[in-house]
Parts: sequence; C-alpha cells; structure tokens
Amino acid sequence: MNLQDFIISDVEPMEVHEPVARVQDIFSQFTFSHLPVMRNEVYLGCLSENDARCFNRNTALDEVMYAFDGFFVRSSDHWLDVLESFARHDTNLMPVLSDKNEYLGYYELKDIMHFFNESPFLSESGAVIVVEKGTEDFSFSEISQIVESNDAKLYGCFISGYRERFSQITLKVTSSSINEILQTFRRYGYNVITTAQDDAFLDSLKERSNYLSKYLEL
Repeated sequence: MNLQDFIISDVEPMEVHEPVARVQDIFSQFTFSHLPVMRNEVYLGCLSENDARCFNRNTALDEVMYAFDGFFVRSSDHWLDVLESFARHDTNLMPVLSDKNEYLGYYELKDIMHFFNESPFLSESGAVIVVEKGTEDFSFSEISQIVESNDAKLYGCFISGYRERFSQITLKVTSSSINEILQTFRRYGYNVITTAQDDAFLDSLKERSNYLSKYLEL
C-alpha cells in the first residue's frame, strides 16, 4: 500500500477570513478534532474543536490565530512518522504538505491505523515478547541476531518503555522456537518481562517452586 493513497481532500480547509461560526458548523457535522486553516493557499495551522467552541461565532478566524497549532506531515514521510505525529498532537486529522509546502489534503487517524494493522508486525501470526536490558547495553542488531540464530524470523521491534536506566523492547517473532529464543535472551543478560504462555523456562521454575513449597510443608 502507498501511504499517499490515503490523502483525503473532501473537506476544504478554512480560509482565515471566514467566521468561527463556519468552523463550529463543520465540527458539528464531522468528528474531526481539528480543522486546517489557510490564507491564499498557504497553510497556517489547525484550529481545535475545543478552542473553536470557546469563541464567538461572529469572530473571524484571523482574530484567533494565536490558537492555531501548526502541525503537519510531509507527503514523503514514513507512516511511522505520521502515526507519531498523530499521537504527539492528540488529533485525528493531520494536514499533508508537499516538499514545496503545498497543501495536499489530510490523513485521518483511522486510515493510518488501518495501514498499521496491515503491517506484518500485526497481521502475521507469531509471539510477542517484551524484554528489558540496560539502555546502554542492548542493540537491535543483537536482538535480531538472537532471534535469527534460533531459526526464527523477526517481524519487528521497538522501544516500548523506559525504567530508570533500563529500556523495554517489544518484538514479534515466529513462534516455532519461542522457548529457545527466550533462553538465549536470558543468556545474553536480557530480562524477559512478558511472553507467550508456553514459556518452558518459567513453567519449570514454577513447578520447582511448587515442589519446594510442598516439601517445606511436610
């Protein structure tokens, strides 16, 4: 899929000379969190629904430009960068500009999430593992080597959290050799946070712990 195929232009951006009333009316018709505003085909920024509801309907948009948020993405941006921009600005509409700053339209969050859902990371069956290691001590090349050395494929991985000087990494792998992968991670000093339920290493520890508890009760 080509991300640019998801650019939408069925709602025209607002012109800065228009009244707030028109923006409020459009927000009443659609579920957008923001609307883009232009001046003579030049993108100025977005006005949020929350801000628009606070203004008098007869006020012109150029009188409330201080409330505009100038976020946008480029048509050449990777879909992960686009998704990050949606999250950073807490919006469900993202203006798209060309490399020459021409307004091309907008992305809707639901379409980008569909794009994400179609990626192998989510669409392919496999096991999701969360491991943890010192931020200065791990590398993605090492993680990939650990997975592939156990005859498995890595669908993707990303840093999903920080805890003091430690990083948590979430990865998705083919699940045919999950136990061997987990044991290798532990040998390389990774702490396995969560994983599939068939973790033989943890099952073994639990069985031994239960046996020891019963033995001590005798």
